[in-house]
Amino acid sequence: MRAAVFHRSGLPLSIESIADPEPSPTDMILKVCACGICGTDLHWSEVNNAESGWRDINPGAVMGHEFAGEIVELGTEVGSDWKVGDRVCAMPQIGCGHCSDCLAGRPHRCYKVLNRASPGHPGAYAEYTRVGANETFKLPDNISFQEGALVEPLAVGLHAVKRACLKVGDNILIIGAGPVGLSIALWCKFFGARHIIVSDLVKARADEAARFGATAAIDASKENVPERFLRLSGSHPSVVFDAVGIAGSMQLAINYAPNYTRVVVVGLCMVSDSFQPTTAVIKEVDISFCFCYDRSDFAMTLDMLAQNRIDAIGLVSESVNLENFPRAFEELKKPSNQIKVMLEPF
Repeated sequence: MRAAVFHRSGLPLSIESIADPEPSPTDMILKVCACGICGTDLHWSEVNNAESGWRDINPGAVMGHEFAGEIVELGTEVGSDWKVGDRVCAMPQIGCGHCSDCLAGRPHRCYKVLNRASPGHPGAYAEYTRVGANETFKLPDNISFQEGALVEPLAVGLHAVKRACLKVGDNILIIGAGPVGLSIALWCKFFGARHIIVSDLVKARADEAARFGATAAIDASKENVPERFLRLSGSHPSVVFDAVGIAGSMQLAINYAPNYTRVVVVGLCMVSDSFQPTTAVIKEVDISFCFCYDRSDFAMTLDMLAQNRIDAIGLVSESVNLENFPRAFEELKKPSNQIKVMLEPF
């Protein structure tokens, strides 16, 4: 099959022919019909992960973990609930299926977990990919493959809002208008927040947030964010989300937070960072960290999409084929108006 292969930082991904994936007994093979480019992959391809506490990406790896597709092959022990031709999306990890974390719907915590881009386990920047039957969900007929590929980042946003212990009527500041920040805005609206204000250094990206539930946007390149928030909402934020994930963004969230605020760090910073504890201590802010999601987040996201109770297809700003994928991947490393770029290999 063809895939977008990583060789080293500083080099674009390379479209190459690699071995087709083969299913273990409880796995399935998907024809990839849509796969989103995630900011995590963009950062991952640029940093020395051994120094950051994040797992290494090795030469020859294939990334891609936001995907949907069609089943083309079943493992020998896959149950009768699945058949070739089923349209599905899947959690990107494959767990053992038996440990306490797998049974709790958290395969990313499994001690035997297989992650995308691990040796021998290519991700979905490819024509085909392997998934675990336990981690897979059928797509309802009214859900497109692109929407199926959005379930993963939307589940991240849902999990972050749950971590925030959001209350009806809360005022929300979201730092960063990328896909995760916008998905957080969408879920904050869903759960009844009063003011949902998104800040970004790119004004056009911040303005897009209104399509996903934000009540206002702040151009962080020109405006004082806390002062502008106060003028827009008449009060201070109850929750501040760091949806950026670069060095300094957590400190920025703490600086923006008023006394007794909840700060939720959901952007995954892959380099060493520092923050000023004194500021957080004096303000008595509650800081929570958010990583991934669980099976219930995935299931709820898919159900709400199917019921048309959330609308996220506007997150997709461009679709590209494999030939143009390396260019699109590199361009996303620079500030732009893009939100979610989708690979459609076929």
